[in-house]
Amino acid sequence: MAGGTRAHLRGAAVRPSVSWPAVRLHVVGIGADGWPGLTEPVRTLVRSAGVLLGAPRQLALVPAIDGQRRIEWPSPLRDRLPALLADLAGHETSVGMRRRSTDADPAGCPVVALASGDPLVAGIGSTLVELLGPDAVTVVPAVSSVALARARLGWPAETTVVVRDPGTVARHLAPGRRILVLSTDASTPGTLAATLVGHGFGASGYTVLARLGAADETITRGTAAAWVGDAPALHVLAIECAGATRCGLVTGLPDDAYEHDGQLTRRDLRASALARLVPQPGQLLWDVGAGAGSVGIEWLRAHPTCRAVAVERDPDRAARIGRNAATLGVPGLRVVTGSAGDVLAELPPPDAVFVGGGATSPGVLDGCWAALRPGGRLVVHGVTLETETLLAGWYSAHGGELSRIQVESAAPLGRLTGWTPARVVTQWAVTR
Repeated sequence: MAGGTRAHLRGAAVRPSVSWPAVRLHVVGIGADGWPGLTEPVRTLVRSAGVLLGAPRQLALVPAIDGQRRIEWPSPLRDRLPALLADLAGHETSVGMRRRSTDADPAGCPVVALASGDPLVAGIGSTLVELLGPDAVTVVPAVSSVALARARLGWPAETTVVVRDPGTVARHLAPGRRILVLSTDASTPGTLAATLVGHGFGASGYTVLARLGAADETITRGTAAAWVGDAPALHVLAIECAGATRCGLVTGLPDDAYEHDGQLTRRDLRASALARLVPQPGQLLWDVGAGAGSVGIEWLRAHPTCRAVAVERDPDRAARIGRNAATLGVPGLRVVTGSAGDVLAELPPPDAVFVGGGATSPGVLDGCWAALRPGGRLVVHGVTLETETLLAGWYSAHGGELSRIQVESAAPLGRLTGWTPARVVTQWAVTR
């Protein structure tokens, strides 16, 4: 309901991500109530446009305007949007000049884009600002679907988490938590209901708020376990979590949270490694020799803007990493299948690197070290004498922290209980 395009922006200032002839536009939020819901100054702004951009549904909400050219967003949007904007830059100088002076915009506004609700809430406005820069885009928001949903439910903003990607809901599940999901289509409630049931949250309150603000607005309440079928395409999904979670926000999820074939960085070692990798918003991790993908997955769970690439040469394990990422609510994990020596040079420079396997392969540590950004963190695990010898040499050359870690767990020993030691792991951690 709040648009279908998302952008992750890094840094304090937003600069155009590409260079082309300047195009300046207004992005106008429009609700499900359509044209009658716009104020008169906003209507005047829309009437003044020589070009009106938007989705078919949004364009249909605006009455026909003589001489106005209407363009639907291209598909795929992100790939084709630059060419459209470049075309419109030339259009600015030749079309719509008779509309240059209006009460809404004395400087003229030949190009207006329509967006759902607040254009900067998971909307097209975020993408346009990223591409053109904030000085070229004026945003005129309407009441967002998020605000309308909270008003209908009586949920204060400070008690509610807003999830823009339904695939990430699993990482937000916690008893008593309130979640608003910006659904992607009519099937989202059914898909998420199955996810909640699978995670033990089937008793969660489940409310579908459809066509908020329109005359035919509907609110359907129930539980996740009882949900059947699709919903109206234009809706927000509200979840009141009821269940017992096994997977909190702190690193070191239970080993059985992962599907694996034994190639898994175990819970205590994973927590130790991530404490030294130091996940930070917006930063990129390489998880090299990823196995089950646990380190990359928990890096992503640390913050919604964290990014990670899992490198795994075994195709079956690579597929398993993708399944684990989806199950644990971080579908954005990028999985690269191939040997580290072949693929690392093609990856963007990392802020942190974890090498869980293959450290002795020729060129792997050299490649990771060379690619690491200044201030980046490198953590390497090894269980063989050869890897330990290698890490001792790197420690001698670059410093850092070299440790040997052994975890013992209580287990039955005949009729009694004894300690069962796991294999000793050598860990080298260093900041470049």
